[in-house]
Amino acid sequence: MLRRLYDWTMGLAAHRHAGASLFTISFIESSFFPIPPDVLMIPMVLAQRARAWIIAGIATAGSVLGALLGYWIGAVLMDTVGQWVLTAYGKEAAYDQLAVSFAEYGGWAVLVAALTPFPFKVITIFSGAVGLSLPLFVLTSILGRAGRFLVVAGLLWKFGPPIRDFIERRLGLVFTVFMACLIGGFAALRFM
Repeated sequence: MLRRLYDWTMGLAAHRHAGASLFTISFIESSFFPIPPDVLMIPMVLAQRARAWIIAGIATAGSVLGALLGYWIGAVLMDTVGQWVLTAYGKEAAYDQLAVSFAEYGGWAVLVAALTPFPFKVITIFSGAVGLSLPLFVLTSILGRAGRFLVVAGLLWKFGPPIRDFIERRLGLVFTVFMACLIGGFAALRFM
């Protein structure tokens, strides 16, 4: 089953609409969708290494624009959509405590969340809800997301064939590690 899913994803990654799909996934992941864009970005770079930097740029642009949607949700729709998203990630009870910390460390929180597997959408919504400076929010989102996606693209560009070979030979292990990181990011969110 994993092999078929992997082959399907690699086929999608080479499809002519892969860039639009990556942009869309990156956009919605920054505001409400739980699956990170790396799921599509990694196979795209492996399938088209010469376009690694363009692919990272597409993911960055989609993610930063989606972060603005998350900011807007926090600023305008916190009582409805924002609460729903925070409840889904187990953060509704911690809102007041996080809001106080955010006032002091908001820019750093955005940067760290943008660079790591931490669910970025929670930070984008909090940023809007507590009124974090919009220019600071945009700048840290760009720096963090570009940094993250460019590092991934750069590693895959430089070491693509061995990484692809490793993934294809150890697909079960790679899937398990990826899921552990994804679940670990959500678990870390629960304890913050």
